[in-house]
Amino acid sequence: MNAATFTMDGLTTPETTVRFARPSRTRTVEVVSDDEDAQLMLAYARGEMRAFETLYARHRGALYRYLTRQARDGEIANDLFQEVWSRVIVNRARYEPRAKFRTFLFTLAHNCFIDHCRRTKARPAGLRVEDADDADLLPAPEDTQPDAALSKDESSRRYRAALATLPAEQRDVYLLHEESDLSLEEIARVTGVGAETAKSRLRYAVAKLKTALSVAEA
Repeated sequence: MNAATFTMDGLTTPETTVRFARPSRTRTVEVVSDDEDAQLMLAYARGEMRAFETLYARHRGALYRYLTRQARDGEIANDLFQEVWSRVIVNRARYEPRAKFRTFLFTLAHNCFIDHCRRTKARPAGLRVEDADDADLLPAPEDTQPDAALSKDESSRRYRAALATLPAEQRDVYLLHEESDLSLEEIARVTGVGAETAKSRLRYAVAKLKTALSVAEA
């Protein structure tokens, strides 16, 4: 898609392609969610670009962190980030708010990552802890003292290394829980499993992270 570029700084569109076509006919949509984001998405489907810009600004940080920590590769995460928002745009005319917009968005993100893994035949196997984790730059640390910065950097490295040891399914549920602000029932819907399975995966993930981090600190 060449009409828009999505970055963590904002949305940019070429001057010649800034307009989005309105749907050719009016749709009647049954609204079963009072989610404000869902209303914004419907407004975007009617051609209101500012509604999309609001959605993008509101959700880009959490989405980027989820993809970065899943992919563990900045370039791949950026590509997936572009792909997710592109799918939002492509599906705008068919969007129906039968669940929270966040559920819709993170379902797209989950599916984009799974598709990437299938294309590459495997999920990421390792973590380059010597590389900077772009996700940890969001938001900026409040305390900029050198000793605090060093402590945060070391804690971040231990956390990323521990996260990499989780089985893929547990890591997926854990990251969705941390970044998406969805309930376990909604996370189960995103990942295509039962609520009890999602709950179990989260419980195991938290326990394993606590164990891994306590060993690293010993």
